[in-house]
Amino acid sequence: MEKLSEYTIAFKGLKEGNHFFEYPINGRFFEHFENSLVDEAEITVGINLVKHSSFMELGLQLKGTVRLMCDRCLDFYDQPVYYKTGLFVKFGEGEHEADDEVIWLHPDDYQMNVAQTIYEYICLSVPLKHVHPVGGTGQTLCNPDMLRKIDEYSGHREETVDKRWDKLKNLLNNN
Repeated sequence: MEKLSEYTIAFKGLKEGNHFFEYPINGRFFEHFENSLVDEAEITVGINLVKHSSFMELGLQLKGTVRLMCDRCLDFYDQPVYYKTGLFVKFGEGEHEADDEVIWLHPDDYQMNVAQTIYEYICLSVPLKHVHPVGGTGQTLCNPDMLRKIDEYSGHREETVDKRWDKLKNLLNNN
């Protein structure tokens, strides 16, 4: 995590109250995470740290775009992302139950690195289905050549219907 030291917040010297940190995130950030869901992005992450005497609150907001490969046509596209959340940072010794809203630090800690937290929330902001957005005309922005190939090889053929079923269908329609 030394390479991500720019995402370290030294909170021991901060006065109680609000402190704002802003981080620009791009492709270099994701090089530090193995098998990352995202390789390229242009995101701005804002962290509002509220320091209290015995704990801290982190308000995290991210907004920007990530570059994804479309699941349908395999072309790359820019997916807008937005995420807003709040976390608590508490201090204590020993084991603590894992919680999505609380980060536990040792009482002797004087700084925390938020790179992993930022990475996780960027991944959470990415939709499960990676598909080009629909354009202003209601048409998909997917590669039309690839869509034609998909239709060609997908096996959508007209099935012949057995005429014997028509008489059974007529029985259902007589109600």
